[in-house]
Amino acid sequence: MNEKYGPERIFAALPPAQGRGFASSWWGRAWLKALEDTALDGAQLKKGRKLAREGRVGAVSVRPGRLTAVVQDPDSTAYRSDVLLQEMGEEEWDRFLDMASERSGHIAALLDREMPPHLVEDAAAAGLDLLPGIGDLEPECGCGAWDHCPHSGALCYQVARLLDQDPFVLLLLRGRDERRLLDELQVRSAARAAGGPGGGAQAADAARGPSARGVRADEAYAARDILPPLPPPPPLPSEPGTPPSLDTETDPAGVDPSALEFLAADSAVRAHALLAEALAAGHGQQPWAAVLTPDQDAVRLAADGRPGTRLAARLATAAGCGPADLDVAVRAWRFGGAAALAVHAEEWRPGPAELARARAQLAAAWETGEGPRLRAAGNRWTVTGSGAQLRYGQDGRWWPYVKERGRWVPAGPAEDDPAAALAGVLSGS
Repeated sequence: MNEKYGPERIFAALPPAQGRGFASSWWGRAWLKALEDTALDGAQLKKGRKLAREGRVGAVSVRPGRLTAVVQDPDSTAYRSDVLLQEMGEEEWDRFLDMASERSGHIAALLDREMPPHLVEDAAAAGLDLLPGIGDLEPECGCGAWDHCPHSGALCYQVARLLDQDPFVLLLLRGRDERRLLDELQVRSAARAAGGPGGGAQAADAARGPSARGVRADEAYAARDILPPLPPPPPLPSEPGTPPSLDTETDPAGVDPSALEFLAADSAVRAHALLAEALAAGHGQQPWAAVLTPDQDAVRLAADGRPGTRLAARLATAAGCGPADLDVAVRAWRFGGAAALAVHAEEWRPGPAELARARAQLAAAWETGEGPRLRAAGNRWTVTGSGAQLRYGQDGRWWPYVKERGRWVPAGPAEDDPAAALAGVLSGS
């Protein structure tokens, strides 16, 4: 404790700074913005940044209203440099403590050595400026400069690194040390919990949880110049992760380890595919994928995972069919996903305009009298005298089918032109 200036913290000299920036936290950047917006001579600040980067700032003393350090020039000449910041008065601290104690999230953030934007915004709404603004950082230096010189600039750049580690440095500059501040917050929070002033608001906040309030969109936008940039997207792994082996000497009751391993492997593959899609250009303009029904997802699992006989039987049951029907559904899925499954299962009657357009396309593909004869039954058109069929989907496309061992099975992907879809199966028959 310093009798003249009140509570004091001494921070050992920091090593030379690596990299480009002096602050990674948004409040550290706000500190530097106040410095750089205040200084009249940018060249002096540039020299100060170089001094700080080279580790020429000695131990830093932080007291209410004042920062102090000895800064060395490149020729080893040392100067005492001070930076002053206006303290908050008792009435202002009362307002800050009332505001902070009303929301448990503010206290939790301070205990985590963080200063979230909504804490600063709430303080500003109460008429309190925690972060310095233009002209708030007042320099005093033994070199005799009247504006920010390289020495006071170096001190401010070094303090930005301290603020990254502990926002209580700023609160001490404003007039409250950490222990006193937390004690006073605890007393007020306890009073509110016991039904004192603001107790109702405290109970409501507790019921919603510390993060329920969030940050208003306009507050986040207003802080865009001092918030750090978003991190880059994660890189795409070269391949999906390998799930752990669940093979044990005894199987747990009610759990099939092989089925669980199968689902874990499928989840890894799907997560890898989703990340690849999210990182692809134009992903934000793509439509949402349709949600699969449980029976469709069972077919997808069988198609993508190639399960063994036992698991395939379980998937067939989940899909509501037998093993042979599941094999056909899997073939459909591999040709066209959920749309191909729908065509495989649905029977419906297209409208007159759709039928007329299809007949015109078929007639244009062959010379008169040379085209195949088709027997239409709803959306299914079968070539007479041949094991070939077309199925018209709700998506307006034609899907080729062939008959194998008395069963119609998918024979290829869809085509917009029925003649093109039909030509493929006829040429192979």
